Amino acid sequence: MKPIKETISTDRAPAAIGPYSQAIRLGELLFTSGQIPVDAETGTVVAGDISDQTKQVLKNLEAVLLEAGASMASVLKTTVFLSNMDDFQAMNKVYGAFFSSNPPARSTVQVARLPLGVSVEIEAVALIEEYK
Repeated sequence: MKPIKETISTDRAPAAIGPYSQAIRLGELLFTSGQIPVDAETGTVVAGDISDQTKQVLKNLEAVLLEAGASMASVLKTTVFLSNMDDFQAMNKVYGAFFSSNPPARSTVQVARLPLGVSVEIEAVALIEEYK
C-alpha cells in the first residue's frame, strides 16, 4: 500500500502564515517547513539577538517534530537560512546545544530576507521514531 501524505500541525509552534503546512509526514519521513523565531503563544517575533532567535526557532522546530512522533535526535538533515552570515558562529553555538550528539547533516545559506524580518529560519527532514 502506498504511504499517505499526512499534514502535521501543532499549536505549540507558530501557525503557518501562508498556504503551507508546518510539516508533512510521508511514511516514516517528516518534512518540516522552515521555522522562524515567533512565539506560538503571542504570535510575535522574539526580542533579542541571533542567539535568542535561534533558540526560539529550535524550540518551534522541536514542537513540530514531537507532534509528528519524531524528535531532535531523529533529525536527518537541516537547512539553516541566515540573513547575515556574520551570525553563523552565534547561531552555531545555540544549534550545537540542541544537536549535541550525532548531529544531522546540515546546509547553511545566507539569504537576502526572511519572513517578518527575522534573522534565522531552519527547516528539517526527520525520521518518525515510532513509524506505524
